[in-house]
Amino acid sequence: MTGIGRRRRWIGRVALAAAVAVTAGAAAVVGFGGRLRGSDDQADAGGALPPQTARVTRQTLVDTQTRSSELGYGDTTTFASRLTGTVTSLPDIGSTRKRGQAIYRIDNTPVVLLYGSLPAYRALSVGTEGDDVKQFEQNLQELGFSGFTVDSEYTASTAKAVQRWQKDLNLLQTGTVELGRVSYAAGPVRVDTLKAAVGEMTQPGTALLACTGTSRVITVELDVDDQRLASNGAAVTVTMPDGKTAPAKITKAVTVVKPAEGSNPAATKIEVTITVDDEKALDSLAQEALDVTFTATERKDVLTVPVAALLALAEGGYGVQVVEGAATRIVAVQTGLFAGGRVEVSGDALTEGMTVGMPA
Repeated sequence: MTGIGRRRRWIGRVALAAAVAVTAGAAAVVGFGGRLRGSDDQADAGGALPPQTARVTRQTLVDTQTRSSELGYGDTTTFASRLTGTVTSLPDIGSTRKRGQAIYRIDNTPVVLLYGSLPAYRALSVGTEGDDVKQFEQNLQELGFSGFTVDSEYTASTAKAVQRWQKDLNLLQTGTVELGRVSYAAGPVRVDTLKAAVGEMTQPGTALLACTGTSRVITVELDVDDQRLASNGAAVTVTMPDGKTAPAKITKAVTVVKPAEGSNPAATKIEVTITVDDEKALDSLAQEALDVTFTATERKDVLTVPVAALLALAEGGYGVQVVEGAATRIVAVQTGLFAGGRVEVSGDALTEGMTVGMPA
């Protein structure tokens, strides 16, 4: 073939050398070379065999992203007094409080922890009705008090049970639950920090302590561009300092605004909370950084080739150089997911097991 004829069919091929950028499940590849025009399946006019080859394989391709995280107990909740008086007792930092226990004491009387999502906002007495009544009665029943119906109405029967409860707490047996006598949380709490000291005067609104949940959780801060990684319920893998791994899942993902600090401007982040399937795997660890691997995208049973096997075609798109004995030909392909140095490819002329060139 003449040099002119060869030039009409080919501009030349240059191996893909640019980096592969993978965002939102797509990939961008930069390169040059390939055919000027012609069919999707065309003999290689150059005729030279590539210096290296690889196989077209069928496999599951997984795009994973690893981020650093912090081990702790999750978000804190501040408990503020609704009573006026003197702080006479506060719990130890790191201690746990459960339903029915005093979370702190004002004027040597207990403020009792109960479970629920609705905060206490009024006194409860005979004739009071509402969801807060039902929530309180559910707790009263769980604490072993009976003789009333758990519903949204505070009856005389409820008041009698409350008097028995108050007697156990060495409180005046009024049958009325005063505002500030109980404080609600989602479940058991762990005391994280104290915001007041024993002996200080308190009034409604005075912050006394901050608590967390009792289960250890892992927190990862993601950029907004990584929103695709933060899917509630999604499985992730946690790598421990000793290299061991543990399965986990995303239990919460919220958008937070980080305030400006020093020369760093305010920034919007995705705060992801992760729970390890077996919490015992974290028993020996202090509050330290762990690596979390997210599965961004997964493509099952797809044809793949090494990224370096891709050729950028002159007329647009990509192809691979199929090697068949001493002959080669270019096959146009459509690219999909890029992951782990390989790329998903598809095309009518492409089959599993084919040999493709890896140009220098």
